[in-house]
Amino acid sequence: QVQLVESGGGLVQAGGSRRLSCITSGLTFSNYAMGWFLQAPGKEREFVASIRWNGGVTTYVDSVKGRFTISRDNAKNTVYLQMNSLKPEDTAVYYCAADRTVGSTTHVYEYDYWGQGTQVTVSS
Repeated sequence: QVQLVESGGGLVQAGGSRRLSCITSGLTFSNYAMGWFLQAPGKEREFVASIRWNGGVTTYVDSVKGRFTISRDNAKNTVYLQMNSLKPEDTAVYYCAADRTVGSTTHVYEYDYWGQGTQVTVSS
């Protein structure tokens, strides 16, 4: 059974930082590109960041460039999202996802497995 479990969400003031973690099991982690997506209430799930199998290629949505950093530790089967300079508009549930296919990594439909999400709330 493939599982992706996110953690690290919570309440933070604008300008602050959080680090999200996603621990995977049941898959060969190094064979997958990993992504982070967000979903605000009443909105569709949107791409945030992705990283390829060796960590050498990362992609970010424009709104988080320079603020968020995605990384992975293949020995720990874990992907991270370091979130700095947080803004109220970053408030959302953040989801970790795994993508086995080659090509782009910025679309929801490309991903094979998803975590349960972790809430990030940024105040004033």
